[in-house]
Amino acid sequence: MLQLQTTDRSTIKKINCMTYNDLIGTIGVGLILVAYFLATEKLIKADGKSYFVMNVVGAGLACYASLLINYWPFVILEATWMLVSIYGLMKAMKIKMT
Repeated sequence: MLQLQTTDRSTIKKINCMTYNDLIGTIGVGLILVAYFLATEKLIKADGKSYFVMNVVGAGLACYASLLINYWPFVILEATWMLVSIYGLMKAMKIKMT
């Protein structure tokens, strides 16, 4: 939170600003939602590389943001989302897992 003071120091105004972890988390969740919207509108294929890449990056950023604030339920959720998306990306790229 940013605090501003007037020149006479009589008034302190508090302004809520987005923190680093808020920004990272917002970008990550935004990527996941954009991927879902684009797939729903059939602008990208739900089993295509673009969809999975957006989910991997988005979930990775959201996981990192959750880790920064020590919110473990979302760390687990987003890490799982990222791993499932990596698996989907590997299938879309026809990479064999041995």
